[in-house]
Amino acid sequence: MLEINNVHTFYGNIHALKGVTLNVEQGEIVTLIGGNGAGKTTTLRTICGLMAPREGSLTFEGEDITKYKAHELVAKGIAMVPEGRGVFSKLTVTENLQMGAYHRNDRENIRKDIEWAFDMFPRLGERRSQLAGTMSGGEQQMLAVTRALMSKPRLLLMDEPSMGLAPVLVDVIFDAIGDINEQGVTILLVEQNAHMALQVANRGYVLQTGEIVLSDDADALKDDPTVQKAYLGLE
Repeated sequence: MLEINNVHTFYGNIHALKGVTLNVEQGEIVTLIGGNGAGKTTTLRTICGLMAPREGSLTFEGEDITKYKAHELVAKGIAMVPEGRGVFSKLTVTENLQMGAYHRNDRENIRKDIEWAFDMFPRLGERRSQLAGTMSGGEQQMLAVTRALMSKPRLLLMDEPSMGLAPVLVDVIFDAIGDINEQGVTILLVEQNAHMALQVANRGYVLQTGEIVLSDDADALKDDPTVQKAYLGLE
């Protein structure tokens, strides 16, 4: 579904991604793990068109998307749940969800999808008229996830969905990730909580200083001594 081949991305003169190559098959959950500054967010930003690679190529469903802009990729079927949630703080929950469907014109189905979002996270339904900026971090994360889903993506990019959440809410978000995948959405997940990420994922890649240093099935990565020591807190 998604192929990234020898991608080099820069912040000014800083070489952030140094020849990243990875692929995501349709229906999978693939996780990208690594320490702070490894290039995980840069990888997602490059895939979704927020950053342009200087070298390399990106292919989505057989089409070269290397030159596409972010809004064009949303229409192609790629959506992102950004790190830090990025909700529209002065819009209500319902208005945020409507913004997620900005490129759609099927009003009745948009209305049904908003109700579906409230079924997925009943807490959002209880706060449908509340300004997003006044909600808790966990509620904003639920909103960020469902807002991205309002664009009807086939590939969902998720950047640190558990960051800053209480453990009980981390479980809620990861349960939702599994449910979303079961409904046919392919997921590329960036997550500091490597234990949770490898539990839910089919496969994983380990990124260090802008380079892929390891890739394998999720179960094999959980058993890898290097991954256990560096990311799972095991000796």
